[in-house]
Order: sequence, then structure tokens, then C-alpha cells
Amino acid sequence: MTSTHLPTALAPAPRTRRTLGGAAAAVLVGGLALTGAATAQAAPAPPEPTATDGWARVAHLSPDTKAVDVELTALAGGAVLYELEDVAYGQVSDYLTLPAGTYVVSMVPSDAPEGTDPAIEQSLTVTPGEPVTVAAYGRNAALRTAVYEDDLTNPADGESRIRVVQASTVADSVDVTTSTGTVVTEGATPGAATGYATVPAGAWTLELGGDASGTAQVDLAGGTVSTLLVLDTADRSQTVAVVLDAAAPGATPAEGVDTGGGWGAATPTTTPAPLPVALTACAGLLGAGGVVLALRRVATAAAEAKGGSGR
Repeated sequence: MTSTHLPTALAPAPRTRRTLGGAAAAVLVGGLALTGAATAQAAPAPPEPTATDGWARVAHLSPDTKAVDVELTALAGGAVLYELEDVAYGQVSDYLTLPAGTYVVSMVPSDAPEGTDPAIEQSLTVTPGEPVTVAAYGRNAALRTAVYEDDLTNPADGESRIRVVQASTVADSVDVTTSTGTVVTEGATPGAATGYATVPAGAWTLELGGDASGTAQVDLAGGTVSTLLVLDTADRSQTVAVVLDAAAPGATPAEGVDTGGGWGAATPTTTPAPLPVALTACAGLLGAGGVVLALRRVATAAAEAKGGSGR
């Protein structure tokens, strides 16, 4: 069962912004259709974690917050383990394999000078074998965070497991149903993550209700687990984007995905190769095109991960 945790209050501490040398793993994302649905592609399995490892990923779901740089540090010792650069609205990082322990995720505007206090910080506990998503959501003036417990248990072939994360700042209450009358969620409030529902795989038309309106086309592959993000568009209406969480039994996505549009949409940078992790951008999602999400692991901190994270 997915749960939403209220933000943990942390005293902001000045951070030194880093420019890292060496190669970075860049995920090039683009070519999103303004309407319709894309077919999900299977995600390659990540390196096999140890029995004491868990996973964490980061989502930027604040429509009027500019791109941010993200640091993940070990609470014990303060070692910087991962950095993400220029994470824009709607982007979700890949899952990071982490030793069990307590960590702090901090976000600083990408164009802020060195030494700028984080716009927001969130602590999270990584549990062996358990994946979590850390999300920043809401309007910039009242930015909040949530930690969602993910469940990547794959359904049977021919079925798909889905949940909804209500990230719209315009709609106070959102209903999502299928065109056949299947209720996915009712009355979802901003920042809430629903439980998972199992539905037949295939193409679906989703209808938004409550304080939201509109439809979205999604294509759910058999045996997959996905998160449906309810996002704001540039005209302050809502849309749904599908993030593939797990594509095969025991597998977590090895790459990050971009969920497109909204007020923070980035401009294209290059023509990408086919994505190993699928995204379906639906029903008027704006800002199609390439986005670079650079994931950089701090080499000097990697050796400290096991001791610095509380293991």
C-alpha cells in the first residue's frame, strides 16, 4: 500500500554547488506527442542490489518552480552520494540503488549562486528491498515534499498495476475513471498518492473529473507497474502522464524519464535515441522535445556510502 508522508522539517544548510569532472550519465528525452499515446518499451534490469539495498528516486512536480539541482547525502557523515542537475517540472529521475539508512534530499534552483540555501530539504529512510519516491510538489510559494512508498510487484501477464499521484495545483480534488466506468481514484487531493489498482493491459481512455476535466489516452503494457501523474498544463488545466515504474518481474527502471510540459517545460537539445523507459504524454501535454537529465555520482563519496548511510 502506498502512503504519503508529510514533510520532515529540516533546518536549511548552505550548500556548495559542485561542478563535477568526468563523464556523466545523460538521459536524453524528447519527441513527445502532444496528443495520443506511445507504446511502453521494456526497461533493462539494473545492477542486482544486495540484500541490504533499497531504491530511491526524485520527482519535480511543482509547476511554477524553475529547474533545480538535487543532492542526495548520507545523514551520517554528510557524504554527497548523488547529484542531479537541471531537473525540470515533470521530470522523474531513475531509481538509485542505496544501502539501507537515512538520507537527505536537497533542492537548489539551478541558476542560484554557490552557497544558496536549499529551497527545500527532505529526509528519507531507505529500507532493504523497498523503493521510494521523493517528490517536491505545490506552488513555489508553498513548496512541499512527500515520500511515497512504491510497490513494484508485477501483475500477471495481460494485466497492469497503476496508481495516481495528484500533483495538480489548480484542482483541489481529482477523479480518474476509465471510459468503461472503472474508477481509478476519487477525490485525490494535491500531493496524495493512491493505492495500486490492477487493470487489464491495453489502450485506455482516462477521464478526469472532480475539479479537473479532460481525457487522456494511455497504453499500459502487460506485466507492468506505472504511476499516473496528474499535472498542470501551461493553460492551467490538467493532464495525465504515465511513468513506467517496473517493466518486468523484479526490475526497476534503469533510466530517468521526462513527463513533459507545464510552465517549466525545457527546450529541445538534441534528437534522442529510443527510450529504454517509456513515458506516455497525454491530452494536451505541452513542451514536447528533448530534455537532458544528467545523473552524476560523486566518486569520492561512493566508497563512503555503506558506512555513511547508517549500515
